[in-house]
Amino acid sequence: MEMVPSEENQFVPKEIQNAAEEPRVLCIIQDITSAKTINERLAINLPASTTLSRLYEDVALKTGYVNGTFELAWGNAQDMAPLDHSSEMSLLDSAFEPCGKRNFLHLTDKDGEQPQIASDESGTAESSGLDDSSQERFIGPLPRDCTASFSGDYCSPSYSYSSILTKSETGYVGLVNQAMTCYLNSLLQTLFMTPEFRNALYNWEFEESEEDPVTSIPYQLQRLFVLLQTSKKRAIETTDVTRSFGWDSSEAWQQHDVQELCRVMFDALEQKWKQTVQADLINQLYQGKLKDYVRCLECGYESWRIDTYLDIPLVIRPFGASQAYGSVEEALQAFIQPETLDGPNQYFCERCKKKCDARKGLRFLHFPYLLTLQLKRFDFDYTTMHRIKLNDRMTFPEELDMSPFIDVEDEKSPQTESCTDSGAENEGSCHSDQMSNDFSTDDCVDEGICLDSTSSTERVMKPKSLLTFELFSVMVHSGSAAGGHYYACIKSFSDGQWYSFNDQHVSKITQDDIKKTYGGSSGSRGYYSSAFASSTNAYMLIYRLKDASRNAKYLSVEDFPEHIKSLVQKEKESEEQEKRQREIERNTCKIKLFCMHPVKMMMESKLEVHKDKTLTEATQMAYKLMELEGVVSLDCCRLVKYDEFHEYLERSYEGEEDTPMGLLLGGVKSSYMFDLLLETRRPEQVFQPYKPGEVMVKVHVVDLKRETIASPISVRAYLNQTTTEFKQLIAQATGLFAETMRVVLERCYNDLRLLYVPNKTLKAEGFFRSNKVFVESSESLDYQLAFADSLLWKLLDRHGNTIRLFVLLPEQSPGTLTNRTLCQKGGTDSDVSFEGSKGNRKSVEAILEESTEKLKNLSLQQQQGSSTSDSQKSSDTSDFEHIESPIQQVDSNSSLCVAADNRELENRIRSMAAGNGGTSSDPENHFVCEERSDSEMNNDRSTSSVDSDILSSSHSSDTLCNADSGPIQLANGLDSHSITSSRRSKAHEGKKETWDTAEEDSGTDSEYDDNGKSKGEAQYLYFRAEPCSQDDSMWDTQKCLVVHVDKRITLAAFKQNLEPYVGVTSTQFKVFRVYANNQEFESIRLNETLSSFSDDNKITIRLGRALKKGEYRVKVYQLLLNEPEPCKFLVDTVFAKGMTVGQSKEELLPQLKEQCKLDLTIDRFRLRKKTWKNPGTVFLDYHVYEEDISISSNWEVFLEVLNEPEKMKSMSQLAVLTRRWRPATMKLGAFQEVILESSSVDELKEKLSEISDIPLENLEFAKGRGTFPCDISVLEIHQDLDWNTKVSTLNVWPLYICDDGAVVFYRNSTEELMELSEDERNELMKKESTRLLKTGHRVSYSPRKEKALKIYLDGGPAKDPGQD
Repeated sequence: MEMVPSEENQFVPKEIQNAAEEPRVLCIIQDITSAKTINERLAINLPASTTLSRLYEDVALKTGYVNGTFELAWGNAQDMAPLDHSSEMSLLDSAFEPCGKRNFLHLTDKDGEQPQIASDESGTAESSGLDDSSQERFIGPLPRDCTASFSGDYCSPSYSYSSILTKSETGYVGLVNQAMTCYLNSLLQTLFMTPEFRNALYNWEFEESEEDPVTSIPYQLQRLFVLLQTSKKRAIETTDVTRSFGWDSSEAWQQHDVQELCRVMFDALEQKWKQTVQADLINQLYQGKLKDYVRCLECGYESWRIDTYLDIPLVIRPFGASQAYGSVEEALQAFIQPETLDGPNQYFCERCKKKCDARKGLRFLHFPYLLTLQLKRFDFDYTTMHRIKLNDRMTFPEELDMSPFIDVEDEKSPQTESCTDSGAENEGSCHSDQMSNDFSTDDCVDEGICLDSTSSTERVMKPKSLLTFELFSVMVHSGSAAGGHYYACIKSFSDGQWYSFNDQHVSKITQDDIKKTYGGSSGSRGYYSSAFASSTNAYMLIYRLKDASRNAKYLSVEDFPEHIKSLVQKEKESEEQEKRQREIERNTCKIKLFCMHPVKMMMESKLEVHKDKTLTEATQMAYKLMELEGVVSLDCCRLVKYDEFHEYLERSYEGEEDTPMGLLLGGVKSSYMFDLLLETRRPEQVFQPYKPGEVMVKVHVVDLKRETIASPISVRAYLNQTTTEFKQLIAQATGLFAETMRVVLERCYNDLRLLYVPNKTLKAEGFFRSNKVFVESSESLDYQLAFADSLLWKLLDRHGNTIRLFVLLPEQSPGTLTNRTLCQKGGTDSDVSFEGSKGNRKSVEAILEESTEKLKNLSLQQQQGSSTSDSQKSSDTSDFEHIESPIQQVDSNSSLCVAADNRELENRIRSMAAGNGGTSSDPENHFVCEERSDSEMNNDRSTSSVDSDILSSSHSSDTLCNADSGPIQLANGLDSHSITSSRRSKAHEGKKETWDTAEEDSGTDSEYDDNGKSKGEAQYLYFRAEPCSQDDSMWDTQKCLVVHVDKRITLAAFKQNLEPYVGVTSTQFKVFRVYANNQEFESIRLNETLSSFSDDNKITIRLGRALKKGEYRVKVYQLLLNEPEPCKFLVDTVFAKGMTVGQSKEELLPQLKEQCKLDLTIDRFRLRKKTWKNPGTVFLDYHVYEEDISISSNWEVFLEVLNEPEKMKSMSQLAVLTRRWRPATMKLGAFQEVILESSSVDELKEKLSEISDIPLENLEFAKGRGTFPCDISVLEIHQDLDWNTKVSTLNVWPLYICDDGAVVFYRNSTEELMELSEDERNELMKKESTRLLKTGHRVSYSPRKEKALKIYLDGGPAKDPGQD
């Protein structure tokens, strides 16, 4: 008896272990082999030890299929590679997930053939023992909704697999829908089911020497028909046919009208068949003739013209009528019903030589052998100006007698010269009583086209009783005028059975199903009846003349011409080759492969290996794929199971070098739940075995004395190990003492768990595949403290929140830092001076060294005078930055001093010394967050990629405080979230919180009292800066710092920490965040933390005054009303709360003169609101920012230069931008501003009349649409705008002109619109299109037209040289 280890490491019989709560696998199987079964689900719950072969047996039993005639594939992938039906691997080893998780599978065809039903292995309808009435039928578009239930095996209790009509039962093959080619599939199936067309196509022989087979439409149709008749597949592709049309893949996404396709395809076939026997095939089968006549009612004189047709369009509902025609017969009668021309429509009779009443109409001269009727269900609604579909009910008979539609008089009328083109016409005139004597009876009408070569004189007149046509194809449209789905209901002439050809699905239907395509509802045929009717109805009907002597039968395979037999053999060989290739694909394992390349680092590829290849052969293939030849020997490589997401090595394959890959990987699948890693080693190393069930643990050793965290060591453990056993394992790997060891598990970001229960398993503690732990084993008393109060927790918390930033220091331009010094108050008075352009600027390293040396002595003095406890306290907190002292201006020479007490200086020594060479040589002392957990990275990624300080224009927390007035407080605690909200809530306790004022949300009011004292306790957050190394630096190392900082630090504290390196106070420089595309955005919210930053983010420091309390940075743009680009950037400036508009204009004047060369006076320009590119409210000089005008950070404003002194003096006035439209010249005038004293329409008209000299009674105006400048095409402005609105005030609907800046067009109503020729209109349309596209406005006058359906006889459309 086989023994296996249990969780307690005791050996138990395998049978007993399996019996004890063996996990089960839930399989949800969807049968996609048929339209009827595609929405059904089968649920099977099996033991995890069940083999794949047993799974196939159970599925076959449940579904009623013969095992081996179907395949199962994973349902969550597109290619759905099948499972191996003969494999003895268990479900668990085949990547099925147990314990109630759903494993979705698809039941698919095998080799393109439908599964066989167990009770009917022959697959024929006759042997099934079921008559038509007992078989479930399918018609119409496939259902889209699926309500899956798992209470039983299948959703429907009445569901029966034996009732499904598979391909073998119908005997017909479907066509694959490329995307939106259902209309093409419907027509192709109809032509295929037309014996005369199919046989004629087979009789045509392709000459490969004369034409390329790829572009030959008849040849590709011939191939398609052969496949439809002989293929064993359920459905075949139509891509070769569409390629012969000259179509590319985009055409598959264009839905067209099936009747339009029919005409275009017939034209293309006629062109291709010229000079062949089939040259007149289309006309012989589908062409009919009718007479278009006008007869004078006074003298009987008649003029006429002969037209040909390929189909008869039948109106569903006459124009303006409230009821639709009820049947095809009724519509045909209306088609030939003459109309009387009287009154103003009188006809000029050539015989009477005057205008007379006349009768105009159509008469059928003869009908084609195949009669096509198009039901005109698509119409245009002139009320809504949209296309609509008429869903009214219209019946059509199975047999249609066309004899009533031939006039008795026309039976004796002449047959004129035959027309070979439906567009050709023969005209003539004669008197009705002379017609029978003018023409020979031998040329009488032929109501059917004979397919033999008999001459017209040998034809005989058919009696009306022989004009009976039988219906055999109904092309159905389901949907609306905007789009829908086509399918075909076709009767086979072999057995008289109706079938539904719905793309790849073919099923039997009955006459009752045909009646469902009549459309409409059972109620009355009222005007609105089609709105509530079914949208699935017949669109094209094809009838065939009933004539036993002419009605052909389908050619059987035995009767095929020799060239068709050769084609059949060729297609069969091609299908076999495709099948073999598909078999190879199905037996090929495709899996992600990774490799840590010694030179190229981590590489990724895809390994494609046959399932029968051994592990050794697969390793050789991976070795070549990863280009390791010459770098590592093959003996030093092996393939292991790998989880890339968790960076987890699941297992190695010792002793399985000769095992097939299909067995190792769990079979051939479309996707795997794991990857492979090509592991390498050095020649002297030995590969470590990785056992299944082990978990990967990355162990970081913490040194409390040095306050460092070492790089990780990888350890493999078992989930059933206890904490005590795990500590012993770590002790062996690290050399630490297990007795005093503390182990901390980082389960997710900022979630640190101390493992203190000795007998608790790792699984119970929350270990997973890949884990991260921190261990510490020292003799300090830190372990006696509560974990949350211990130094270990502080170090780990700091480690988890520390990020590395690259800071680019500013270029110190001449004069900027002249006479500025940075002095330290303390034991020494030595200065670090920054010289201008005349002296050599000192490097960052020099600054750091000098500053450190100056401060070391003072630090040592303080440490000697401190007590032991104070020294220990100082050591515990030495890496946490605490800045208390303000930075003040000392003298008029701008000499700046950093006033710092002894505690601050000591901290600065510590932080600076950490960046010096004395400690940087120790690799463990670099406090960098290497090997950060997934949760940390996700937390970093969860922050916005765009700086929060520039997103909102409604909040004014973007302003900065004046740091000169007091110290800057750091973060409010060590919590990981932003502290701004909590501070704000404390500061505003007891009063209403406001978000639109700089006073309350400026980043300072909630931090400091009036005296500048900090309201909360200061906290210590980690900050360490060091010069960039050559390897780390993305910039010049002379200007770059690497800063390790706790991301919970505020921007204010971060800036103060940077002061010694920048050389100026934090109020004199700005911080810009650099994004991936090198765009820079200023960070200006002092209260916000650096939580949105992540490792290796870049920051640029620029010199310049930061904003003070209540100040806002403003961008000023010039408004140019009559320029192509009306918005031009001028300057950046600063506005302050309480400043008037007039004062801001005065401050702008010198900036405009110096930077923009604009020499203005204060009364010759105005400021106005800017919303994107729209000019808004005009700001008056006495308006006060924040009181009258809301202002926010990064605010934008328009500056408009005036030609005359400002006329806007009051808020009651309204400034409107007007533009004249001149229809006679089709031109728009320039913008002119009109100042209104009120919102009266009459006042606006008076002002417009004054500036244009248009009389008031003739003046019309309309409001512009969209955003400024409300561009509109001159081709549509005259009709599309709402001219002459019936309102008395401007501030009501539909005008809603309530603010300055609205655009109004006006015109003279008596001015006639310029008449354009077609060429002039097209030329103007091009110009307007170019103009409007340049301005970024939508060209609405030329709506997107449907792409015309074309078949290209030369293999493809010609490229437009002007087209991109």
